[in-house]
Amino acid sequence: MTLQELYETIGGDYEQAMRVLRMDKLLDKHIRKLIQNGVIDQLLAAGEEMNGEQLFETAHAAKGVCANLGLNVLAGMASDIAEEYRPGSTRKLSDEEVAGKLKSLADFYQKTVEGIRRYEAGC
Repeated sequence: MTLQELYETIGGDYEQAMRVLRMDKLLDKHIRKLIQNGVIDQLLAAGEEMNGEQLFETAHAAKGVCANLGLNVLAGMASDIAEEYRPGSTRKLSDEEVAGKLKSLADFYQKTVEGIRRYEAGC
């Protein structure tokens, strides 16, 4: 599986990621690191506690990492959570609705991880 095929499989935007990282070698390195860097795991852990400050911080970090990697669906999901907890903003969603968004993010992230692992196995 090539990087482009991986991106097709996981619903990412290969061209956007290349505009940011500029080389397949760097993109390969950073997409593999996504699993180990823990940013999504930290977001999900903050969601278990419904800690608003931690949810904002981790969602904002996850949004940036995912956007740089061209993982726009994950970036958008993280952005929705970050905006819900942005300091100074009024919340619009219930805790149950946020939990549902986090569950959707976790499910999509799991599919992304599975795609990355298949990519790693084929390299």
